[in-house]
Amino acid sequence: MPLKAELHCHIEGAAAPELVIRQAQKYGKDTSPYIQNGSFIWHDFSSFLAAYDFSSDLFRTEEDYARLADHYLTSLARDGAIYSEVFTSPDHATKAGLSPKAYTDALGEGMLRAKAKTGIEGRMIVTGVRHAGVESIEQAARFAARCGHPLVTGFGVAGDERIGDMEDYVRAFEIAREAGLGITVHAGELTGWQTVKAALDHIRPSRIGHGVRAIENPDLVRRIADEGVVLECCPGSNIALKVFDSFADHPFPALKAAGCKVTLNSDDPPYFWTSLKREYDIAAEHFAMNEKALANVTRTAIEAAFVDRKTKTALLARLNGAAR
Repeated sequence: MPLKAELHCHIEGAAAPELVIRQAQKYGKDTSPYIQNGSFIWHDFSSFLAAYDFSSDLFRTEEDYARLADHYLTSLARDGAIYSEVFTSPDHATKAGLSPKAYTDALGEGMLRAKAKTGIEGRMIVTGVRHAGVESIEQAARFAARCGHPLVTGFGVAGDERIGDMEDYVRAFEIAREAGLGITVHAGELTGWQTVKAALDHIRPSRIGHGVRAIENPDLVRRIADEGVVLECCPGSNIALKVFDSFADHPFPALKAAGCKVTLNSDDPPYFWTSLKREYDIAAEHFAMNEKALANVTRTAIEAAFVDRKTKTALLARLNGAAR
């Protein structure tokens, strides 16, 4: 089993149905509109967001969030992952009645519990949410820049790509960049290649969340390859959300062949009936990638990770040791 690393996963969206059901019982909520037969149900992006928000609302205390991070990272490690970056959302913390600091500290505690059990390294990328507005995103950036938590190492913007423009977020990303945080931004998923170009023009990220719609513009694909921007690809999510009709239509192999740096990620795994392990299995089955090619995808992810040099060197040593 190849060692794995993940750069693109929303922590609230990683809550497994059985964990959400336990939380719903704790808070006296009915899960039947959103979970049936142990699986999340939704039929379009708006109903997906409704299910996501319902589940997120069931994590309310510091212990709830610590349990969530521990549960997810431990499950990743069982499937051979040695590194995990998760997107966190101060907006969710505030909705839950927690301060962003208490929320972040709790997730960090869960990551440390998982590491103590399994050895997995975890880091957090604080995200602003597009459909929450520019001021909310700048607040998230200021929190990320000032919080001082050792596991907060990046900043990003997620949410509904159809709302807002990349240039609206320049100030937020400048705040994060000045604080030394890694920069990633969601683009080129639900909207076309134009959002990827706008991200490169205005934000200058080292990584792009998804970015797969860049395939619609060959000049843009060349630019991504030339600039060494890493794409956080999520094939299972893309098929579930009908960004592409089938894995045969997915541009992962074409982007890789064009020289783009590509990684494999699960996004919101239980909502898209996937896991990081399944993403690697998809790449083996549908993209004809052997163990060596998959190990190289993990290497790309670790090299692009928002983590200090010492930790990165240790992770690469683990990967090299496993490859021998």
